[in-house]
Amino acid sequence: MLKGLGALGDMAGMMKKAQEMQGKMAQMQEELANIMVTGESGAGLVKATATAKGELKGLNIDPSIFNGDDKEVVEDLILAAIKDAQGKASERAKAEMAKLTEGMGLPADMKLPF
Repeated sequence: MLKGLGALGDMAGMMKKAQEMQGKMAQMQEELANIMVTGESGAGLVKATATAKGELKGLNIDPSIFNGDDKEVVEDLILAAIKDAQGKASERAKAEMAKLTEGMGLPADMKLPF
């Protein structure tokens, strides 16, 4: 009946999928803000907690590391814990994105704006 509109029908389907993907991406961004990861350094003496979006939310420092002359060591441990948390946040975000793209029939390693 409407054989001449085949390409338009495909375009409408693609537009619908794009809108669906946009909605799921927005939902994913909200979820990443609520997923927490913890990075550690110094065998757990310093712990940094961040969202899966990489936003630092907390820092826990064992008081035993506060010796007067160890300022540089403490600073290094803090930075290492924060970097560990950020790395874990990035990996978690990638894993969540892979779930989203696979669920939509897209390749798991497809790079999307994030």
